[in-house]
Amino acid sequence: MTTTPTLAPDHRRPPRPAATRARRRPQARTLITTGTVAVVGYLVLVPLAYLLWGTFAGDQGFTAAGFRRAYLDDRHLPRLITDTALYVVGSTLVSVTAGTLMAYLYVRTDAPFKRLFFLSSIIPLALPSIAYVPAWIFLASPDIGLLNRMTEAVAGVAPFNVYGIWGMIFVQGVHATPLVFLLMAAAFRAMDASLEESAQTCGLGRLVILRRITLPLARPALVAATLIIAVQALESFEVPAMLGLHDGIYVFISKIYFLMQQYPIDYQATGALSLGLLVIATAGVVLSRRASRGAPQTITGKAYRPRRIRLGRMRGVVGALTLAYFTVCVFAPVLILIYASLLKTYRTPSLSTAGFTFDNYTAALTNATTLTAVRNSTLLGVGAAVVVMGLSAFASWLVVRSRSRFGAVVDALAFTPLVIPGLVLGLGLAFVYLRSPLPIYGTLWILLISYVTRFLPYGMRYANTAMHQVSAELEDSATVFGASWWTTMRRILLPLARPGLIAGGLYIVVVSFRELSSSILLYSPGTEVVGIRVFEQYQEGSLTAVATLGVLLCAFLGVLVTALFTLAGRLGVDLD
Repeated sequence: MTTTPTLAPDHRRPPRPAATRARRRPQARTLITTGTVAVVGYLVLVPLAYLLWGTFAGDQGFTAAGFRRAYLDDRHLPRLITDTALYVVGSTLVSVTAGTLMAYLYVRTDAPFKRLFFLSSIIPLALPSIAYVPAWIFLASPDIGLLNRMTEAVAGVAPFNVYGIWGMIFVQGVHATPLVFLLMAAAFRAMDASLEESAQTCGLGRLVILRRITLPLARPALVAATLIIAVQALESFEVPAMLGLHDGIYVFISKIYFLMQQYPIDYQATGALSLGLLVIATAGVVLSRRASRGAPQTITGKAYRPRRIRLGRMRGVVGALTLAYFTVCVFAPVLILIYASLLKTYRTPSLSTAGFTFDNYTAALTNATTLTAVRNSTLLGVGAAVVVMGLSAFASWLVVRSRSRFGAVVDALAFTPLVIPGLVLGLGLAFVYLRSPLPIYGTLWILLISYVTRFLPYGMRYANTAMHQVSAELEDSATVFGASWWTTMRRILLPLARPGLIAGGLYIVVVSFRELSSSILLYSPGTEVVGIRVFEQYQEGSLTAVATLGVLLCAFLGVLVTALFTLAGRLGVDLD
């Protein structure tokens, strides 16, 4: 008897339709936005988490011993706090007052020498702090300062001393003034002048109009400029290191650097000081946001053309002050830097050209360490620009275009590095990668991570502005015609936002060459950058070599930016 085999019932699920499988497959939009959130979160949160852990974790578990050693056991703490507050407040006051006054005179009045206003805002920005500070040492040092030699010859006194807290305030304030000028000039130019003209018609004086109408209208820009300058002063390393340590004056940033140079390094105490610095910077941001609330809107739909105020008899005084500012704060530092670079050993300027030589330039251009530093800075600058703007392009889409709840989170995370001083970020990264199995501590990779994190806020501002300028209708039209998210990004949004993204990349390349505060804790032999090389020359007392590197740095940045602008032009990108 034969039996017919029976088939067991098939409990397998029927195959899903292709459309269902496609829906469940992760899409490019999901993958890229998730990856963007993860990378931004990693860059910002991990160093801060490790900084907290390294500050509070001890052999016996949780401990606040670092805070006790940093704050309670330090008998110099009151002076440290006083000097830091004086330095930050004083330099911010100098920058904001001078920059705002220059911007008002430039935009709203018939002040003479308008071209000098523009040059005064551009030249100091191109001159990095690491070169600007030595220039003021040549000008106002008690020993070799040109200004002291001149007043000594005329009046027998040498009143100038760039070292110490007042010199720090002046140099930091003057160097940051162009940034305030650019911010405030844009605000005054965009301001509707009808209220001021109405007040003038009603018989109010100019000072009353300035105090009660103009400055309140400019309050958002004024608060933003004050915040940026204060945070910049708080994290500035070059000025306190070169002008403060000479007289034993410490601010938070130089105190952290001093502790990191001790052996064994007290990581808990340095972490405690870094957290104090971070709290101060964060408090400044919170206060500035509160101060900006309820600010009046200055741009309306009405067309207007502000009428320039006639200065009358004050025009001559303003012209004289403009000439004096340009001569002392812009022209003299650049000129004396060039002069010092042509000397083997520095001497007070005279009409004699004896002893002029190009040996310093020959030595700098043939020195292996200097060439390595230039190569490293170029690699890091270009690498950071590419990574930051690539990351910012997708992050800004998430912030500006998507309705995802992650947009606000990404925006807040990307802004956070702006209030983290470079030295604190460097310390956080050192905490991470000294304990990490990844062998990148002491390599260019850790510097690249530091640069990408530091300059992410700048990249986001450029990318957000570029994304805002592209109409959402183009994206909607592409979606209607069946284009995927990735196709829309690749063929519409990114090409149209390209000028803003390239401009942001250019800015990051320039500021990368000026970076010192985080590099000073993360570099090792062979990974020096230009800022480190200049600082090493300063510590060795080679002031003419410092001047030479400063001049070469300015020239190199000028050539680099010109080349990048030319390249962008050939690619059909208008950066204006």
